[in-house]
Amino acid sequence: ELAKQLSASRAKIAEDFSRKVGEELAYLNMPRVQLSVNLTQGKLTPNGMDHAEFLISANPGSPPMPIAQIASGGELSRIMLALKAVLAERDAIPTLIFDEIDTGVSGKAAQKIGKKLRALSQHHQVICVTHLAQLATQAVHHLLIEKHSTDTSTTTEVSVLDREARIEEIARIMGGDDHSALLLQTAEAALDAANTTS
Repeated sequence: ELAKQLSASRAKIAEDFSRKVGEELAYLNMPRVQLSVNLTQGKLTPNGMDHAEFLISANPGSPPMPIAQIASGGELSRIMLALKAVLAERDAIPTLIFDEIDTGVSGKAAQKIGKKLRALSQHHQVICVTHLAQLATQAVHHLLIEKHSTDTSTTTEVSVLDREARIEEIARIMGGDDHSALLLQTAEAALDAANTTS
C-alpha cells in the first residue's frame, strides 16, 4: 500500500520535473529536446516498486528514447546540467565535473551554459574543462592545465591564474597564441562583464 502511494507521488512529481528540465534545456539552446520520465512497476523493494528511466525526444514528432541511445557527449553534458540545475538545492553531491559541455556550441548558447554553471556553483563545487571564453570568464577560480613531454616522460602542470594571467589565457582561447592588444582588451572586457552580471 505504501509502495502504491509512493508510485502515485512519483508520477505526479515526474511530470513537474520533466517540465522544469525542459525549461532548462530551452534556456541552454536545446528547445526541441524534451525529457520525460518513464515509470514502470516491478519488484517490491525498500525503495518502492518503481523503475525510473529518463527518456528524451530530440525533435518534435520523434518518439522518446533512452538518453544513452541518442545523446552525443555534448548533449549529455547539457542534459546533465539541466537536471542538476533543477535538483540544485536538493542534490547532496558536493562536486560536479563537466567535460565536453561546450562541444558543438558557441556564442549565445555558450554564454548561457557559463551562466548556468556559475549559478550551479552556488550549491556545489563545479569543475568544468572548457575551451570557450564564454565559459572560462564565468569561473570564480581559473586553472590552466598544461602537459609537458620529453623523450622519456610526460608531466602535467596545473596553475592557478591571477587576473592578468586570466586575461592572457582568455585572449589565447579567443584568438590563439599571437594575441594583440585589442584582443587582450576584449578578453578583459569579457571577464569584467561576466563578473558584473553574475
